[in-house]
Amino acid sequence: MPKITLTNPVSSPFARNAALAISEVDMLRTIVTSFSYSPDSLDNYLGHLMKRLFPSLTSRLEQELGRRTWIAPTGCKIHDYPWQEILRIFLLKTGLGKNLGITDKVLIDWMVEAFDRHIAKHQLENIHAIYAYEDSASETFFRAKQRNIFCFYDLPIAFHLTHRRIQEEEAALFPELSATMMAIKEPVWKIERKNSEVKLADHIFVASSFTQRSLLDIGIPTSKISVIPYGAPIEYFQPLPKPDRLFRAMFAGQVGTRKGVHYLLQAWQDLNLPDSELLLVGINQMPMDWLNKYSDRIRLIGSVPHSTLNTYYSSASVFTFPSLVEGFGLVLLEAMACGIPIITTPNTAGPDIITDGIEGFIIPIRDVEALKAKLEWCYHHPEELVEMGMAARKKAEQLTWANYRQKLATVIKEKLE
Repeated sequence: MPKITLTNPVSSPFARNAALAISEVDMLRTIVTSFSYSPDSLDNYLGHLMKRLFPSLTSRLEQELGRRTWIAPTGCKIHDYPWQEILRIFLLKTGLGKNLGITDKVLIDWMVEAFDRHIAKHQLENIHAIYAYEDSASETFFRAKQRNIFCFYDLPIAFHLTHRRIQEEEAALFPELSATMMAIKEPVWKIERKNSEVKLADHIFVASSFTQRSLLDIGIPTSKISVIPYGAPIEYFQPLPKPDRLFRAMFAGQVGTRKGVHYLLQAWQDLNLPDSELLLVGINQMPMDWLNKYSDRIRLIGSVPHSTLNTYYSSASVFTFPSLVEGFGLVLLEAMACGIPIITTPNTAGPDIITDGIEGFIIPIRDVEALKAKLEWCYHHPEELVEMGMAARKKAEQLTWANYRQKLATVIKEKLE
């Protein structure tokens, strides 16, 4: 049976399920990450040591460590390269990095590059294939190809040329917001890494048709790409009774231009709906003077623990996600699992997971008038909106992680036969 090593410098639902998918067909040899944590395992000495050394920060550490949770499938080992990630978190959380003039983006790039080098040097023995993710696979794939190791590549967001083009267009439309558009600031060396990864990959997994199109646009053949939408967290996110009768539109994610939040704010202000609220949940990346123009019309919560999101979703009448560039948008499935209809764009997984007008609506990017029309329809049709929410939950129940794993494993087996 072919053996595969899966590598990802962080933990995410899609990476954990990819590892489980490979394990379920008895192909997973090792999971390699920067820093893994299992709350019930004494083997995670670093995580437990950190909590002992900093007891006053236990709750914050639990949240930070929870984002790095990896639980090894039976018969599989997890290998860590933790020190760069620990140093990055230390510099970030203490503010020392900022004082030294080192941005978190620089620290992340440094950590990921080191991680890639470690994999290339130490983790290619006795395997038939490597499964790696964007930005952390260039050196790994280069060395793997020399050993005739099959390279699976997972691209969780649109390819950088599409991403950059859209953000450059946005910067021209909103020059005062250009500082928030990070894709137009990528250094040449990082762009070359991304190009190298796609060129060296033998097969590429993406989660949405939009990401697939971004690869087709650069000449990647359809046969080299598999589109497999992510699964809905239906076990963790459940419909709950709405706590009030207020019409509430909700957004969750990074509150910034890539997510189209500035268009949502404009639409909401123009509508000026009585007895309504726009709820924004997530880290703000917009200039405060920009947000202040809408402060009397919105409620900005900021970042919250993931475990509390169910309550926020269930307080909403409709979930709005007018993103300009996305790979998928897991928050869409979270909202749907909570029985909340969605409004989103073709540049997310929207077209892959809903039928327009059934579980929600798909509108063009940058179209304030279309966004206003759908929000106003939702406001004036509460009973139909409830029916759409029920349809959204039903659709989420069909989009399971088990289906994702089965489809992923099937492709992997076909490619390694």
